[in-house]
Amino acid sequence: MRILLVEDDTAQLEPLQTALSQAGHIVDGLENGAIAQWAITQRDYDLLILDWMLPEISGLDLCRQYRQAGKTAPVLMLTAKDTTGEKVTGLDAGADDYLVKPTDLFELLARVRALGRRSPVWQGEKLQLADLQLHISTLTVERGQATVELSTREFQLLEYFMRHPYQVLSRDQIEQALWEWGSEPESNATTTLVRRLRQRLQLLDVADWLETIYGMGYRLNPDQNNNA
Repeated sequence: MRILLVEDDTAQLEPLQTALSQAGHIVDGLENGAIAQWAITQRDYDLLILDWMLPEISGLDLCRQYRQAGKTAPVLMLTAKDTTGEKVTGLDAGADDYLVKPTDLFELLARVRALGRRSPVWQGEKLQLADLQLHISTLTVERGQATVELSTREFQLLEYFMRHPYQVLSRDQIEQALWEWGSEPESNATTTLVRRLRQRLQLLDVADWLETIYGMGYRLNPDQNNNA
């Protein structure tokens, strides 16, 4: 998932961001509520993880504004506030879950997995398009009796395509979806990644699903086999 993580304590932000990235997620880590407010308008996120107390704009206010804007991605609040009244306040503001600090990384990752499964495109631990199944827990893609292992970046790219089937996705859209803020990809990174993913899909006999639309971008078209 693409995750916005907002935590003003660098000593806590960095290990959380590392753990989430190692779990295969694309994480934008920020320390300021006002910057986070701007980031939300620039990118679509699958999950927000917000510290309650943030500079300029609190996580609670961010959550409330996010819901008022009609955004539906899950929100996980991180806070030292653990009274029932404070939990109710956070949930009433639109939060989906609540984790009391100090944060246990194993519990955080478990809650993130649980929130990710609420997405309508995921069926438990898998994402399915036609007869192609992507498994989040093993970073594998399966078709029929064949299974192929993917690198983290290949998995992220295929997930992005499977979330947006039939849509032509530009190079800029792909780079914004797969690379974190401040992480600038090489000029040929997207082309190389698409080529690698096609090689993996070839092992499942669906490489032709991943089309190049010249001058525009790429498209995952599961009907391509039917048109062959």
